[in-house]
Amino acid sequence: MSTDTESPATKLLASTEKLIYRGGIAATGMDAIVKDSGVSRRTLYKHFGNKDNLIAAALERRDIRWMAWFEENVARFHGPRARLLGAFAVLDSWFGHDDFNGCAFINTAGEVASHDDPVRQVAREHKTKLLKLLLCNCQQLAVKAPEPLAQQLLLLIDGAITQALIFNDTKAAERAQNIARLLLDTYCQESI
Repeated sequence: MSTDTESPATKLLASTEKLIYRGGIAATGMDAIVKDSGVSRRTLYKHFGNKDNLIAAALERRDIRWMAWFEENVARFHGPRARLLGAFAVLDSWFGHDDFNGCAFINTAGEVASHDDPVRQVAREHKTKLLKLLLCNCQQLAVKAPEPLAQQLLLLIDGAITQALIFNDTKAAERAQNIARLLLDTYCQESI
């Protein structure tokens, strides 16, 4: 439950994010959101109009917070190669949390049918931001083809997240990091 000092909209966003991350969109009804947030259904509709808008706004909020956390932790590694490999160490620390339930953006995007759905759009924007972060570091390596390298690293990140969730795989990030190291070695050698 949210605190009394938060606005009704903030309470709704926090509850929605928590509930859809735990159980998904389909399993999270309006009654559960209203009960968990302590905010009336009328206020929910006043602020967000419908469940889809509320979920998209909750995911946008999560995107801002998750990206800030990820960028801050990756920035602790010095140099572009160390940051790219360090991304997997950051993921590994996330995978160890009791409340880890995979990628909220992959999870929710898989629940909607349309590519134009607001949830899928937020997921695409989130993955685009992550790709840009990787690309920035790949460009700093001065490799000949930074874009394909960044895309392959994003696949490794998403694959590690999925493996960690589905198989409760405690070594997913470490194995993905080992593959990333091989990729970086290959791309750096080709640039010589």
